[in-house]
Amino acid sequence: MGVLSGKRGLIMGVANERSIAWGIAKACAEAGAELAFTYQGEAFGQSLAPLAASVGSDFMVDVDVTNDASLDAAFAALGARWDKLDFVVHAIAFSDKNELTGRFLNTSRANFKNSLDISCYSLVEVTRRAHPLMVENGGTVLTLTYQGSNRVTPFYNVMGVAKAALEAAVRYLANDLGPEAIRVNAISPGPMKTLAGAAIGGARKTYKHTEQNAPMRSNATLEAVGGTAVYLISDAGACTTGEIIRVDGGYHVLGMPQSENI
Repeated sequence: MGVLSGKRGLIMGVANERSIAWGIAKACAEAGAELAFTYQGEAFGQSLAPLAASVGSDFMVDVDVTNDASLDAAFAALGARWDKLDFVVHAIAFSDKNELTGRFLNTSRANFKNSLDISCYSLVEVTRRAHPLMVENGGTVLTLTYQGSNRVTPFYNVMGVAKAALEAAVRYLANDLGPEAIRVNAISPGPMKTLAGAAIGGARKTYKHTEQNAPMRSNATLEAVGGTAVYLISDAGACTTGEIIRVDGGYHVLGMPQSENI
């Protein structure tokens, strides 16, 4: 019996086997959880299908988080299948990669709105729809952020602003839903070699820099992030909400690079 046995969860945002969302899904499945998945578009659906099957899931639904009807249909299907939902993992973010280079000063209005809508507001929309399935027994909403939310990070630009908004949303949702035993938290991993991370300019340099300078002298792993998610979702995380849990080898505590790298 795993620590998540009897729990049912929705995983949103798996792109491939290197996705952080997949690391979380795999850890949750190994801990005994029953999973459902969302994806966007046929190509991602084809990549997801064998992964979902490998953890015993036959529930996948195509969702566009910018479309209310799409979200409504997805959660209606989920509600028809399950009478409760114990957790949601929201691993969804997007920005035009052409605006993740150069100066933040040149961010376009259109991309600013789109980035905030997909990367932050979607958490609110998802949580609102998950709420009826959690309200009776409580549950956990978990999202993903990055240190570019509170420290200027080269090439992160508008995504830093979007993640700052996402972290604020986590705190406000945690306060709203706490009386109903629904916890809302975020995990903040260091740089990871994912499809999303590859879209950010200078990703290789950032990955190398953090690996060389973090107190642990390593970047986060999918296993470490997955284990942290399992803790937050499990009953051991019953009194943890509104938190940003950093899984970055301690990099966030540094004031400057290690002496050997100066």
